[in-house]
Amino acid sequence: MSESVEETAEALRKAFDTMIDRLKEARDAIDTPELYPAPQTERNLAEGYRYVLGFLLGSIERSLADPLYPRFRRAIQPMNRSTIDNSDAVYLAAEIDGNHSYRIRGRALDSRHWRGENPVTSKRAPQYVIFELSSGHAGDSGSLAEMRPGNRINTSTLDCHSLQVDSDGHFEILIAPQRPENYDGNFMLSCRHSHGSDYVGRFLTCRELFHDWSNEDLLDLEILRLGAESDPRSPLNPAGAIALMDRIGELTRNQVHFWNAFNTVTLETYGKVPGMPSIGDDDKPFMPTNDMNAPNALGLATGGGQSTNIYAGGVFMLGDEEALLIESTVPVPPSFMGFHLANLWGESLDFESYQSNLNGHMLEQDADGAYRWVVSHRDPGIANWVDTTGLPHGYLTIRWTYPEPPVREQWPSLKVKQVAFEDIQQSLPATTKKVLAEQRQEQALMRMRHVQRRYRQY
Repeated sequence: MSESVEETAEALRKAFDTMIDRLKEARDAIDTPELYPAPQTERNLAEGYRYVLGFLLGSIERSLADPLYPRFRRAIQPMNRSTIDNSDAVYLAAEIDGNHSYRIRGRALDSRHWRGENPVTSKRAPQYVIFELSSGHAGDSGSLAEMRPGNRINTSTLDCHSLQVDSDGHFEILIAPQRPENYDGNFMLSCRHSHGSDYVGRFLTCRELFHDWSNEDLLDLEILRLGAESDPRSPLNPAGAIALMDRIGELTRNQVHFWNAFNTVTLETYGKVPGMPSIGDDDKPFMPTNDMNAPNALGLATGGGQSTNIYAGGVFMLGDEEALLIESTVPVPPSFMGFHLANLWGESLDFESYQSNLNGHMLEQDADGAYRWVVSHRDPGIANWVDTTGLPHGYLTIRWTYPEPPVREQWPSLKVKQVAFEDIQQSLPATTKKVLAEQRQEQALMRMRHVQRRYRQY
C-alpha cells in the first residue's frame, strides 16, 4: 500500500470514528436531563433508542442524497416516525439546489375529488396532496435559535386543488429560479427574495394525506434536474466519503437535540420552562395536559409543519380508569381532518396494529353535527375510540387542512373533558355509534393492508 493510500485510509477511519462520537452524543439525549429527554420509564427509554436510530436512518438517506441527481424518498415512515408526525400521511422528500431547474412527472389515480367532483372509480388518489419547497430543514442546526423569523422560508407551495392534471392522471411540475416566459403549466419558484434576503429552495417535500385507507393509493412520482441526462454524476472519492460521514453524524446529533428541546421548551410539554420564552399563555403551557390549545396556524418559525394546516395540540396523562372526550365543531369542511396520538419523543403511535388515529373519513359524526373522539387505554365499545396503546403519557394532535383558510370566526372549535372510564357512555350523546369486536377486527385488517401499501418498497 502506498503512503498516499495509507493516509487516505487513516483519514477515512478518523471520519468514521468522529461520526460514531456524534452518534453517541445523539444517544446521550435519551437520558441526560440537560438535553430535555422524555421522562424515564421503561417504555420511554426503549422507544427513545428507536427514536435516535430513526434519526440515524433519516440522516443516512439525506446524506447520501445528491441535489443535482435527486429522487423522492420517504422522509418519515414506520422506522423513523418523529416530529409528532401525521399518521395519515406519506412524507416524501428530495434534496435539490434551487439555482437549477427540475421537472417532476407524476400520475395520480382518480383525482376528481381534488376539483370538488365525485370520484367515479373506487381506487383513487390521496385525499390531499401538497408540494412545498423550503430553503432549509427544521432541526439541522441543533439549536432552537434557528426558529427566529426569516431563518428559512418556503419559496413555493403547490397543492392538489391547484395542480393541473390531465384526463389520464398525468401531471408535470417545473421547478426553476424564475418562471419561463409564456409558461402556464404547474410551476414552483425555487429562489425568492423575502425578509430583505435571498432564499434558495433546498428541501422539497410532498405530503400525501389519506382519508379512505381502503381505496386511496400513492402517486407515481419522479424528479429530474434539467440537463442531468447529459451530465453524469462523478464516482465517490475519499473527500466525498469523509463529508458523507461527517454529515451523518452531525445531522443525527443535531436533529435529536433540537427536537428534544423543541418538545420541552417550545411546546412546554411538561410545563413552563423557567427562563425560557413562551408561545403559550402566561399561566398555561402551550401544550396543556389533558386539554388542547386553541386551533392555530403554525409554520416554519415554529418548527415546520404543513403550510395549509390549522393545528391543535395537547398532552394526555391518563390512569387505567380514565379517558378523554374531545369534541370539535367544524363550521367549514376542510380538505383533510385527522386526529393522532404520539409518544413523548414525537413518534406517532403504532397506527398499523392499533386504532391510534381517526381521520375525517373514519370518524362517525354525531347527529348534532359535532365530531367526538374518545381517548382511553382500552376499548369502550365506541366507534370513535382512539387507542393509547397502553401509553399513559403522550401527545394529542388534530390537523385541519384548508388551502384557503376560513375567517377566524369560522375556524374549528374544541372542547376536552377528562372522565372516568365507566362514565364514557353517559358523557356522550345517546345516538353515539357503538361497534362490536368483529368490526374492530375488520378495521385492524384494513389498517395492516393499507400500511403495507402505503410504505411498499417496490
